[in-house]
Amino acid sequence: MNRRQLLRNGAAAAATLALPARAFAQVNPTASRDAALLAIAREQVARAGAKLWHRDKVAIADFGLHSARPRFHFVDLVNNRVESFHVSHGDGSDPDHDGWLKWYSNLEGSHCTSKGAYMTRSWYVGKFGTSIRLEGLDPSNSNALPRAIVMHQADYARPEHIATYGKLGRSNGCFAMGPEQFDRALIELAGGRMLYAASLGLAEDGSRVMPPVAQTELLVRPYPQNTFDRTNPGVY
Repeated sequence: MNRRQLLRNGAAAAATLALPARAFAQVNPTASRDAALLAIAREQVARAGAKLWHRDKVAIADFGLHSARPRFHFVDLVNNRVESFHVSHGDGSDPDHDGWLKWYSNLEGSHCTSKGAYMTRSWYVGKFGTSIRLEGLDPSNSNALPRAIVMHQADYARPEHIATYGKLGRSNGCFAMGPEQFDRALIELAGGRMLYAASLGLAEDGSRVMPPVAQTELLVRPYPQNTFDRTNPGVY
């Protein structure tokens, strides 16, 4: 073997050894939670099919975790990356205000968070500034548009709120985020992408945790129709 061929073979070997390092930087296969989130995102995008306008990025809200945890995940299916932020749930879902979601509901006036797949739609300016409309794609959240369940920013959803109160504040059922985090959502998630809400209980190490409270579907209006006053911040 001559010197030129030896150098060529050595360069090829070095390139082969470098490949796993680049793959690790993109995918990080040791992060089993991220791997699970990527799999869930792909499954839900496939289930939604042609309903979605864009299939590159998915938001996953994991309401199996306490509101003090970073449980709102931006899942980039093109680059196999996950970033995690905070998100609030509805006050009707957490009447004790202890940071745990107890009720999901699709009912008008419940102030509850709804589970299922959503599609982000247009921006508009409401009570909390620029917000993102959401269209419910499942029977469990089909009233999202008439209920004005949206994504918006709120001071009570800032991570700093947790340092003072040990939990985030509550919305009227909307997906509320801190202003800086919501700015990312406006750029990355709006315009026909998926938001999926469920109680997954995915811890940072990839293990599944059970919330210390029961989480069920509220099927009956929590108070009489004639006493209801719409207060959802996303009213158009």
